[in-house]
Amino acid sequence: MPSVKLTPSRSSDKDPARAAEELLSKLGSETPKLAVVYASHDRDLGALTAALRARLPKESRIIGGTTNGEIDNQGLHDGSVVLGSLTGDFEVGVGFGRGLTKDAMSAGAAAMQQACEQLGVKPYDLNARKHVGLVLDDGTRQMKEELLLGVMEKNQQLVVVGGGASSPYGAEKLPAFVAADGETDTDAVVTVVFSTDAPWGALRSHWYHPTGRTIRITKVGAQPTIVQEIDGKPAAAHYAELIGVGVDDLEFGKPNGFSAIPAALRVGREYFLRAPWKVTPDGSIMFANTFEEGQELELVKIGNAVEETRKFFTEEVPRRVTNPTAGLFWNCSGRMWVAQSLGVVDPLMATFADAPPCVGLNADFEIYCGFNINTTLTSLVFGAA
Repeated sequence: MPSVKLTPSRSSDKDPARAAEELLSKLGSETPKLAVVYASHDRDLGALTAALRARLPKESRIIGGTTNGEIDNQGLHDGSVVLGSLTGDFEVGVGFGRGLTKDAMSAGAAAMQQACEQLGVKPYDLNARKHVGLVLDDGTRQMKEELLLGVMEKNQQLVVVGGGASSPYGAEKLPAFVAADGETDTDAVVTVVFSTDAPWGALRSHWYHPTGRTIRITKVGAQPTIVQEIDGKPAAAHYAELIGVGVDDLEFGKPNGFSAIPAALRVGREYFLRAPWKVTPDGSIMFANTFEEGQELELVKIGNAVEETRKFFTEEVPRRVTNPTAGLFWNCSGRMWVAQSLGVVDPLMATFADAPPCVGLNADFEIYCGFNINTTLTSLVFGAA
């Protein structure tokens, strides 16, 4: 029966050659069909993937990205490298697109075209039951919505999931790097298309619940992530009034502001998080997503972060994917800000012990079913029929 398996390994060695040796030695005799590598931003991702390439047969594919925190079943790590060795009944095509800030749509389209050519299938012939797409981009560029237009240009039915490679937060954010089969660059995107008859699911988890209260974006700035008016009123002051706090308490990460009651886009029964980020000097609100005037969002309220994540692993994942045996995770860095403000980082990350064998990273924003979202744990999980 068709199945996909993931074996995780981890190394804290900063030397690329020694780290590659350690990572592969922990796999034993297993040879990955696809190696997914997430490396702390202080590692040389290009040298590391080159060292892995030199030690693996040419048919093994390698993708990777830099991180602001690495994840496996033991939880969250800092200053390490995790490798997920995927084996089993699947084939992959891998594409690499450059120049997100210049033309993200073309970069996404080029990466998807390359991946499909390797599988011998046209993008418009991809089967939504047999094929699933993975996107790993330089999340610091904030170009997901544009690159997704290219990735999904010729097939809007394809399920696409993923997230942004990331870097540490500071006064000036460093660019992130992505890699695929010997190519490594910033301002770039990697696209993977899986072809498999094994069970799989694109899933997402967040700890927010609908309130039934809606808002409408009524004025957007020249930069489409800046919302100037909500419900015809100055955005920040109105949002603060709606959730009962002062404007100075709104910034994401503060306990009673945007991270406690963010906004979400309702799509059928799904709620895709579009959390506000911070207040600008003129009283507008900066979001991580782009908006058009007239769009409606619903306010959502935080629940129990730890228990809802644990239930996701123990209940939803096995309900959605038969015998889950492999998990790729993109954990929004914003979730970590919230967890830190609540003082629940350690118990939250301990829930990954209940996940299927996995690797993941703290991501700069996420992709779920072709949407750019945030404040979400996004995943691609495979199983065994």
